[in-house]
Amino acid sequence: MFTGFTDETVDFMWGIRFNNERTWFEAHKEIYLTRFYRPMQALGAEIYDFIRGQRPDYDLVNKVTRIYRDARRLHGRGPYKESLWLSVEQAGEQWTARPTFWFELMPEGWTYGMGYWMPKPATMAKLRARIDRDPKPIEKLARAVEKRGEFVLDGQEYKRPKGDPGSLLYPWYNRKQISFSCERNCEGIFFTPELAGQVLEGWKSLVPQYRFLCSLPGDPEPEHM
Repeated sequence: MFTGFTDETVDFMWGIRFNNERTWFEAHKEIYLTRFYRPMQALGAEIYDFIRGQRPDYDLVNKVTRIYRDARRLHGRGPYKESLWLSVEQAGEQWTARPTFWFELMPEGWTYGMGYWMPKPATMAKLRARIDRDPKPIEKLARAVEKRGEFVLDGQEYKRPKGDPGSLLYPWYNRKQISFSCERNCEGIFFTPELAGQVLEGWKSLVPQYRFLCSLPGDPEPEHM
């Protein structure tokens, strides 16, 4: 059961940023396991179990990253990551190639949301075609995000805009990638079990956007959670 993160969680993250070496990590490995990695596992499992219970027909998996960098890709960086993240995603696909719910914890704070980081150009062309053909359903999705006020639409933009469907949908129309993110400091609810509920409620509010993005490649559109 997830019980919240602790001051030791935050201290460890700052510590590994400024002491990214094996000797320091090994001396603090137990703190990493008990105050960082295992709480992330518990948080992911609690949220995933709820979603799985609501939609057992979804082919979803829960993943939590490890702190160790791939030794082949250090590129002058230390052997350890400064952050951990968890994701609830569709099984059998590269996680960046389909919409994914995620939560990331880093020294500066935590962030969560839903993202579509590596859609094919044809997928984003379908998004623009849908906006051109019938913008009203997508306007409804965009207004829902703005009304809630918790998540920010972001993602890499095209260097040359593809068009201008109006101020509301312009950010949707002219992105290579789309994600909805919320950033918070490590304070308050971060140290309590209620963090799991806040992340779940935020994710649930993004389900309509998730369903829409899932439908772009032409796959069957998932039902409501």
